[in-house]
Amino acid sequence: MADRAACGLGEVDGELVCVGSSTTIGGRAVLADGSRVNFNQDPSGDGDAYEIYSPALHNFNSNPYLNAVNPIKRLSFSSFGNLSLTENTTLFSELMFTNRQSDQVATPGGIGQYRPINIAATHPTNPTGQDLLLQRRRLLEAGVRDFYQETNTFRTVLGLEGQFEAGGGWWDWSTALNWGRNTGIDGSTNVANLDRVDQTLDTSVCSNAPGAAIPCADYLGYGDITPEVLDYILFTTRDNGGNEQKSFTANLSGQPFELPAGWLGVATGIEVRTERGWRDPDQLTVLGIANTNQQDPIAGEYTAKEAFAEVAVPLLKDVPFAEMLTLNAAVRYSDYDLFGADTNYKVGLDWQVVPSLKVRANYATAFRIPNVPELFGGVAEGNLTTTDPCSGWSSLPPSSVVYQNCQASGVPAGYTQLGNSILTTVGGNANLQPENAETLTIGTVWTPTFLSDLTLTLDYFNIKIDNAIQRIEGSTKLAICYETPGLTHPFCDGSNFTRNPQTGEINFLSSQPVNAASERVSGVDLGMLYRFTMAGIDASVNWDVSYLKNYDVRPFLGADEISYAGMITGGSGSYTQWRSFGGLTLVEGPWSGTYTLQYIGSAEDINASPGDIGDHSPSVAYHNAQVKYAFSPSFDIAVGVDNLFDKEPPFIQSWTDANTDTMTYDLLGRRWNAKLAYRW
Repeated sequence: MADRAACGLGEVDGELVCVGSSTTIGGRAVLADGSRVNFNQDPSGDGDAYEIYSPALHNFNSNPYLNAVNPIKRLSFSSFGNLSLTENTTLFSELMFTNRQSDQVATPGGIGQYRPINIAATHPTNPTGQDLLLQRRRLLEAGVRDFYQETNTFRTVLGLEGQFEAGGGWWDWSTALNWGRNTGIDGSTNVANLDRVDQTLDTSVCSNAPGAAIPCADYLGYGDITPEVLDYILFTTRDNGGNEQKSFTANLSGQPFELPAGWLGVATGIEVRTERGWRDPDQLTVLGIANTNQQDPIAGEYTAKEAFAEVAVPLLKDVPFAEMLTLNAAVRYSDYDLFGADTNYKVGLDWQVVPSLKVRANYATAFRIPNVPELFGGVAEGNLTTTDPCSGWSSLPPSSVVYQNCQASGVPAGYTQLGNSILTTVGGNANLQPENAETLTIGTVWTPTFLSDLTLTLDYFNIKIDNAIQRIEGSTKLAICYETPGLTHPFCDGSNFTRNPQTGEINFLSSQPVNAASERVSGVDLGMLYRFTMAGIDASVNWDVSYLKNYDVRPFLGADEISYAGMITGGSGSYTQWRSFGGLTLVEGPWSGTYTLQYIGSAEDINASPGDIGDHSPSVAYHNAQVKYAFSPSFDIAVGVDNLFDKEPPFIQSWTDANTDTMTYDLLGRRWNAKLAYRW
């Protein structure tokens, strides 16, 4: 990643400087007299040297140890079959399998986060003459960690489908059994066994003798940890988990009779579905011995029984201002063994006003239960860019809410956040509940008679979700907590974050999904498609524009809304109000070419203060091009270039990696690609 961003940047005294991680390679410690020191970081220096800790001098630059893009290998196989049993009955089958292998390079791990490392003044490795707490020590001597994953996914379907005639019309029916399963293993190399770390510091059990079963370790100073110690304390974790779905479906659709404006259309069906998920962490993780969050095995399943009915009723046909008017209605009953029963419905109108103009409107309710990964997904963690509101709190006016709250939390006076990232827990949440929604969409399709190959669309959407499942970023939780008088906000609860009572540093921060009180989204989508011929070349232009009017989340009942529209976040991407994507395609004989333009509008950083460097991201446009030649209908070759003008991503305060929002902006720059396709 260093070739895209040399280091992690932060604003200091109005300038962007490298900030790095406070998990240093020499070891950062607090002495008994309260002073904070850092031990030798020069492999050829004095192993007993130490000095007052300075973030600018000692913090660790992670970027040279990370990849901007990580390798993925994927092998897929699929098979589809049909067998006619009778003239109107067919047996069908589907079989799909995918194996995916991937890995990511991560920075060398650090100790001191999950278990305190206290070293007495009399310990032979302690040169300070005082008892000390080793807060963080990065094990650079061991090299990078390698996170690995391998998943196997398969799905098989076996069913019957057919037709029969009744009531003067034809009916379609189908029934099927579906079984899908996803299993995987994942883990990391170079993870410390914390029990063994303790043993290497216990002089009553460790030894410096060659070949000792438990070698003694010196963690105070870079280069002092021997290969024998690394071999003893480090191991590779291996977690496994998966999810599975089994279902039975039966559907029937047809036209029972004809009305004055046309045939009545109906559809009905049932589904019985069981879904389960499980996660078995490495045994040392379960025991709290691995250098990571302690995790328990989790597993769960639910069974759903659903039935639905839909109807399309033609109301008018071939009358003034109504070439066709159709009423669409649907109802679905759902019964979940974990969450109870619920009934939802949809009603809508399709109005073909004249041949060139169509209007459509739909109102619907919805009931969504948490999916298996949201409920039973494994808990993971990562160092996410996060702002601690208590950094420098003692320099604020004593009357400010943040000053009073940080003081009440026991954060030491003079506390300063030592890096720009905090280890954050993400993953599933078994306590999630279903969310309920109401949606309204109104749209129109216009194909002007004076330009019949032009189609224009305009759609308005308004979505209201109650009990919405949301992941609130760590910076947002912390900011809301410390800006609430008396620390009364639920985000101040220990289930969201905790601090080290001695140093004031945040040692636990959760960004797992929760049920927000409400979520409101509205906006407008516009689309255009125009096909034409130019100098004997077939051409088409497509253009889609989206405007996000509002996206408001109320994290709990009675709370102030968090307005995301026009904002960019530290982990959930950009909610810019304007987005657009357009393309031009030209085809002549075996040759074809496409040019596309992606536009991402400007946005304000939700976690930055006005005037900060990177308090907003400017609008960005990406250009892509591709040329293809078809040797035959089954064989073609294509070459293209993405990010044609090598547009660099903007810097934002709440960056996720490489000083930008990697969920929104392109990190790789200009790149070429080639594709060879053969179909049979």
